[in-house]
Amino acid sequence: MSVFSKATSSFVRQMQGDLDGSLIHVSRPHDSQKLVPLAVVVKRNRYWPWQRPKYQPSDFILRDLLQGDAAFDPDVTESPFISYNETSRDDKSGNWKAKADMVQVDVEGEGSSKRKLSFGNLQNQKVTVKRLLEDCRDRKLDMRHILVQQVQKRNEVLAVLKERVLTTTPCGITETQKKQGSCMGVLNLMGMLGTEISVQESFSVNVDRDISLEIPAQTVIAYSLLELEIQKELCLQPETFGGFESDSGTSSPSFDTVDQQRVGNGIDLSRIQPPKRAPLSALNSELQKQEESLCLLAELPVRRCLFEMLFKSLEDRDTLSLQEQALADWCCRAGVLELQPQSMNAPSCALLDLLCLVPAIQSENGSAAECSPPPQLTAVHLLVSAMEALPDETLFQLTLCSPEILQAIDELICQLRGSCQPLPDNSVPAILLEEDGKTWKLLEQLLRSSNVTLERVNDGLRAETGSEEGDLPLVLCLTIRGLSSLCNGDD
Repeated sequence: MSVFSKATSSFVRQMQGDLDGSLIHVSRPHDSQKLVPLAVVVKRNRYWPWQRPKYQPSDFILRDLLQGDAAFDPDVTESPFISYNETSRDDKSGNWKAKADMVQVDVEGEGSSKRKLSFGNLQNQKVTVKRLLEDCRDRKLDMRHILVQQVQKRNEVLAVLKERVLTTTPCGITETQKKQGSCMGVLNLMGMLGTEISVQESFSVNVDRDISLEIPAQTVIAYSLLELEIQKELCLQPETFGGFESDSGTSSPSFDTVDQQRVGNGIDLSRIQPPKRAPLSALNSELQKQEESLCLLAELPVRRCLFEMLFKSLEDRDTLSLQEQALADWCCRAGVLELQPQSMNAPSCALLDLLCLVPAIQSENGSAAECSPPPQLTAVHLLVSAMEALPDETLFQLTLCSPEILQAIDELICQLRGSCQPLPDNSVPAILLEEDGKTWKLLEQLLRSSNVTLERVNDGLRAETGSEEGDLPLVLCLTIRGLSSLCNGDD
């Protein structure tokens, strides 16, 4: 995630308690120029139920999409908002050890980041919705407009900007990152006379990075939308579900409604979210359904290469998001790959190139005969989308896990969610109890970062969801199962 996106996202999180939760953070400074009153924004439906909507500002405003030449100007009210300044610091550390036969590897790492941002005095601009409804009462949408046709074909949602928060003076964001790590390898050999020979190699890495970003005045940092319900003609109403009317007379809904109940892929997310302080077994039913797809990962001929590629993506959320989007587009086209290098970086292109080597995927690429993507492609997309849904802290903890530790954690989670009863201590994989408790501490930090707590009781070990609501326990379990499947065996 870019420095700008982190700052605006943090601002929106802080504001959600005071507002109605409708604010959307601006991801890129370039989008600010497009986010004018009544700007048309495309809301992309997501593939999996735990994914939040994505918003793409277009180059059009509402009147560009309406029939007729009669123009109208929005009635916009301006008012001072707040003065916003923030300073945050994050410290992380971890280590792991792997030993196999004659080779032993010890890895340690720690890092810290400090971010300071000052948006200064912010301004709020709101479109008078009542006036907008009157202006659009007899107007019809131009169904031949290229944007309308694209959105309808992809089953997406059109929305218009009704409110925005913008800076009034130049301001800045600074971020300082410090990382250091060390790796030591030991190779033990037996000489010809039975003498033990030990070869040791070690190295360390230190990285310091300072980032400073200057933001000009009149930069939009957050906004809210009014979704369009498109029937036989345009329908603009507050708190209306956006979408296009189908032949049955109903509109295709977006993934989130006004009561924050998210729906996607035909699954009501509220049905798979466990209550607070629930045993991990509460997710077992939904996990078993998704794991049927993840099992295919263990059969991929390129699974080890895929594991290394995705494991590296854990360190770069921007790359992870681009890879998820590329896979989502590929799946939505029923497995027909249409490369768009201008919207992807090198790791994303490399991921698609690697998947094209899989015979089951390659055989269907270039043909739209199938109405659904290959199941192997869906399995990879499921894993990457689960990874992308995890918070930064969880992604960092995962980077500290060796393949052996990941497989051990996966085994432990399967046992914990398989029963409501505590897990006996002697059933815990031995590798998790090594290193004087350091590996166990890593496990606890990993689970806690995604709202899962481990508790030792008299007769064993128990895992339950934490005090926060949400789908993080689900996506964490899916991520660990998927990565564990990829590092199972050789290509």
